[in-house]
Amino acid sequence: MHNPRIDRRGILAMAGAGGIAAVAWNASAPAASARRFEITRADGEWRRLLGPQRYAILRQAATERAGTSALLNEHRRGAFVCAGCGLPLFSSTTKYDSRTGWPSFYRPLPKAIVTEEDRSLLMRRTEVLCRRCGGHLGHVFEDGPKPTGLRYCINGLALRFRAVQA
Repeated sequence: MHNPRIDRRGILAMAGAGGIAAVAWNASAPAASARRFEITRADGEWRRLLGPQRYAILRQAATERAGTSALLNEHRRGAFVCAGCGLPLFSSTTKYDSRTGWPSFYRPLPKAIVTEEDRSLLMRRTEVLCRRCGGHLGHVFEDGPKPTGLRYCINGLALRFRAVQA
């Protein structure tokens, strides 16, 4: 029977593979925004206020599973607001079914969001953040409907809905 042993070459190969994995891991981690936001809270306070799922999305740039948001079927008149600070972000009149599994909009409300380059997951995308608290909302893509041609693909847990009384 063959007795495997680790020699210097094997150790160097394992160390090299570990280094590559560490670089890939760091490249896929979301970068913290360097911007200053109106509303800031200590990390523990965000955790307490948001709960684990919303905290992971809004503060750690996680993504909810496609097709799980209750807001996918929200069709009343109103506004979609930031679940972190309550700032109105999107009008219900700009929501559409993108068939992606996430609430999608073709235009944000004026001065509601900011964007940043996102190079996580070894991709280049445009991240969408709440202008007031810096919460991660999702991403914007250039494959949306007219009149803007944009698709703001937003995590439902990053939003709350406020209906307008008719």
